[in-house]
Amino acid sequence: MQLPKDFDRYFRERWRDEDVAALMAGLDGEPSVSIRVNPKRLPSEAEPEGADGRVPWCPEGFYLKQRPVFTADPLLHAGAYYVQEASSMFLAHVVRTILHSSFFTLRCQAVLDLCAAPGGKSTLLRSLLPDDCRLVSNEPNRVRAQVLAENMAKWGHPNVVVTQAYAADIAHAIGKTEVAQRPFDLILADVPCSGEGMMRKEAEAVAQWSPSFVAECAALQRSIVSDIWPALRAGGILIYSTCTFNPEEDEENVEWIARELGAEMIPIPVEPSWGIRGDMRKEREIQDIRAHQSSIINHPFCHFLPGQVRGEGFFMAVLRKHGSEESDSEDDAESPKALKRKKKDKRKGNGDAAPALTVLPTDVLDDAGAPRVELSLEEAIRYLQREALVLPAETPRGIVQVCFRGQRLGLMKNLGTRANNLYPKEWRIRSGYAIPHTLFA
Repeated sequence: MQLPKDFDRYFRERWRDEDVAALMAGLDGEPSVSIRVNPKRLPSEAEPEGADGRVPWCPEGFYLKQRPVFTADPLLHAGAYYVQEASSMFLAHVVRTILHSSFFTLRCQAVLDLCAAPGGKSTLLRSLLPDDCRLVSNEPNRVRAQVLAENMAKWGHPNVVVTQAYAADIAHAIGKTEVAQRPFDLILADVPCSGEGMMRKEAEAVAQWSPSFVAECAALQRSIVSDIWPALRAGGILIYSTCTFNPEEDEENVEWIARELGAEMIPIPVEPSWGIRGDMRKEREIQDIRAHQSSIINHPFCHFLPGQVRGEGFFMAVLRKHGSEESDSEDDAESPKALKRKKKDKRKGNGDAAPALTVLPTDVLDDAGAPRVELSLEEAIRYLQREALVLPAETPRGIVQVCFRGQRLGLMKNLGTRANNLYPKEWRIRSGYAIPHTLFA
């Protein structure tokens, strides 16, 4: 891989030489392919064709030996599984740890995925959270928010709200809308970043990289977290993640959040065999070596480096906001830093005006009372291409749910002599050359 000219120098100034050499070697390797199954749609024993082992930190995740044409599999469109990079599935281990740990003692009622498109982490969250916990999946970009709504609709769960808003507007909406009646118990901030971790997959990530771009991204990340901070309840959890390696966007930003906004870092236990690294900065060398002598490593910072893990570059850290929900700490809320954040949020959120928060529909596929009609593999692909189908003669007239292998794909209106295809136009499979197949027999 031809990396930017300053890339090697930048990291050698901040990392040990052997870590930089290992990273460079890893970036020359081939990326892996992985999927995560939907436990609400497929049995726990289901294993995809061409499976090449499970993702160790996420039991629902599988590596594949090669990349199939996913578009031609109706079960993908039915939300039976999601194509997701293995490193980002580490969120499953983190959320399970949080929900079962003493430092998160109150019931989880409301969760926000702040920068959620296209939906990989939101679908994962929805599979792990209690059914009565509301998940708000948000994306500020209008086009990407539409993709997010599609994927959440396909994954399927009634207690999901998809929104399009900026962080400050969400904070401003707390207590003023049905969507955000109270501060969130947990917020995932998978913030926009310089994309170093995607360099093996995306040429744009290589082309756009520079030290100045890294600094720009780090400042944007601090701004986003500052804006959303009032929306997190006292004692609540922030999961911060990027697909980068550098300390400006990773370790230094997490330390800034803890210091400036008021939080403590929560170490996450990981298995040494997973290959996950902790603090990568030169000055933390001794601490990192000692940690790797233990049977379980407790990392306040979790780095995924290509070549050392089977996945792409990724970083995650967990912080708990100071205070407790019982007090929601008036003293803390009126501290100079908190007051400064309130003024900033009020300015960005247009004072007392209605919050600029758009809710997108996620129920376009479901009509629970409608009769179900099973389609063949070929018919399912034709339906997803929005072609006309002739339904069996015994099919009741009116709205019906069409399914493949028992998994609903969407709706049709049976008129008797013909049936109108109600699959959303913007979701249709556009390729006419896809050979129908499925990963799950």
